Amino acid sequence: MLTKCKISVAKTAGFCFGVDNAIKIVYNKLNSRHNVATLGPIIHNPNVVADLEQKGVKAIDITQAQKGQTVIIRSHGVGRAVYDELEAAGAQIVDATCPFVSRIHKLVSEHSRKGGAVLIAGDPSHPEVEGIMGHCEGDVYTFGSEGELESTIRANRLSDREVLIVSQTTFNKGVFERCQSLAHKLLPKAEICDTICNATAKRQQEARELAKDSDVMIIVGGRHSSNTLKLCDVCREFCKTVLVETAVELDFADFEGAQKIGISAGASTPAYIIKEVQQTMSEMTKTTEEEVFNFEEELEKTLKKIHKGQRVEGYIIGIDANGEVKVDIGTKHTGYIPAGELTDDPTLKPEDIVKPGDTVELIVLTTSDTDGIVTLSKKKVDAAKGFEKIIEAKENDTALTGVVTNVIKGGVLVTANGVKVFIPASQATARRDDDLNELLKKTVDFKILEVNEGKQRAVGSIRALLKEQRAAAQAEFFEKAEAGQVIEGVVKSVTDYGAFVDLGGIDGLVRRADLTWNRIKHPSDVVAVGDKVEVTIKDIDKETGKVSLTMKKDSDNPWNVFKSKYEEGQVVDAKIVSITSFGAFAQIIENVDGLIHISQIANKRVDNVADILKVGDQVQAKIIEINDEANRISLSIRALLPEGEEEEAEAADTEAPEDEE
Repeated sequence: MLTKCKISVAKTAGFCFGVDNAIKIVYNKLNSRHNVATLGPIIHNPNVVADLEQKGVKAIDITQAQKGQTVIIRSHGVGRAVYDELEAAGAQIVDATCPFVSRIHKLVSEHSRKGGAVLIAGDPSHPEVEGIMGHCEGDVYTFGSEGELESTIRANRLSDREVLIVSQTTFNKGVFERCQSLAHKLLPKAEICDTICNATAKRQQEARELAKDSDVMIIVGGRHSSNTLKLCDVCREFCKTVLVETAVELDFADFEGAQKIGISAGASTPAYIIKEVQQTMSEMTKTTEEEVFNFEEELEKTLKKIHKGQRVEGYIIGIDANGEVKVDIGTKHTGYIPAGELTDDPTLKPEDIVKPGDTVELIVLTTSDTDGIVTLSKKKVDAAKGFEKIIEAKENDTALTGVVTNVIKGGVLVTANGVKVFIPASQATARRDDDLNELLKKTVDFKILEVNEGKQRAVGSIRALLKEQRAAAQAEFFEKAEAGQVIEGVVKSVTDYGAFVDLGGIDGLVRRADLTWNRIKHPSDVVAVGDKVEVTIKDIDKETGKVSLTMKKDSDNPWNVFKSKYEEGQVVDAKIVSITSFGAFAQIIENVDGLIHISQIANKRVDNVADILKVGDQVQAKIIEINDEANRISLSIRALLPEGEEEEAEAADTEAPEDEE
């Protein structure tokens, strides 16, 4: 038995984001009715692959894809041609490519499309590198060391060409940095993108520091896993390193005499296997307490060499009266974050962003070994991380939310995730004539149109998102809306002939006659822009997208009100509202008038209505007819005259002057 042995487990051991995402996708598809397969082993871990195969998910090659089969592309990604072949085979594609790998695909595709050459740091036989090469349209080369890089550049005369250098996400960080330095000398105009996954870089650095303080390192992972093998290479520089796939492979002889044992694992290693290895080692050493390796605590507390532009982690000690933040960065330096380097948001105070005890990631702005002071920036880190989110939003065509911080010539600037995105005036509002100043300090949603990674610039559009949202709302509206439906809307504009109402993605027209039962001079007498109104759909034309609306309610129809209160033969009080050559119109109730024909005005012959009646007169009249079909009412004053006078009037009507006969 090994006794008094310290076991330390690296805190980032196990699944990375990309692998974890791919595994979840596969297991979520297990309940699918379709035949599910993965294009190659989903990860380089035989235990996981065996478990999936037992559950019916087989690893296939491209020639085995079947029509209707669900084929999952693993996190390593594949070339464009593979997608085409799967579609030709009739397979249903589920893409589990790691987002970091997808970003490399986009970089090399855009660069090679312009005629540039691509250099990839990685193993040409690794599936991830094969996939990256499959997105290149022109010359593409691989290298694994400084020597290979130099010979590739010279052999292919790349010094005079536009060159893009990327790396496999699991490539050795130290080797890539050395190759990067060489590339700056040989290819001064080359665009170099460090595409090593942050989790991989951190995992390697953590394993390196743990190996420095250990007698034996145990690396848990598949023997065909690239990142697992690189962890072994990193650790072997400092101590004896043992690679195992499961706990049953642990051999007591490998640890004899060891007092400090470190454990790390590749990105394809499930947590339960790491746990089994840890428990087995604890039993061997009679260790009852599990010790978790803490990378920050293991760093030397000495005056380490740090440089401008370096990323460091800092522990917030305090905030002074001027808003300057004091930081412990794990060295003998004294770190400070000026108030202006915390954020670009002027509305936030330092205490809104950080507080004592927080651990934050920072970038070194200046250093002084003389007085031991380091000036740091948080907002530059946030901007760098934020730009990654900007890129991701562009690649995934997703919306972002930001605040309009500036109105400038030609458009506005929106700050989102610490990054200022330019939105041209033509893309800032729904209508080109809208005032951009109305957007200042407002929170807006927008889409990313263009990204320039080299210059760290992005162009966005508020209008594009509004257009998408409006199209979606229109589709939903036409799917659910029907004539007779009562809905709420907002008055968008008022014209001479009616009002347009925003129904939430589509505009409907309320014509002047449908605004109210009352008489009006102009639609603005009834509604104004911004009013919330309740309308009824009169008609929908889905082909033209036109919607006719009415604000009139049957319950308010004056004719119905009249019919509920009055009938033929009834005497009413009425007001003369207009005079014509053939009679007078009298208002019975608001918006309901009856006609008093010239023959029904008096008990004598009337040649001119205006001689007897004038507008504004109050009269009593009898309802002698109600015409429902024409909504017409006939009234008579004459019918209320004494009977004798009425007969005389009738006789007078029948007698005509001789000169008229």
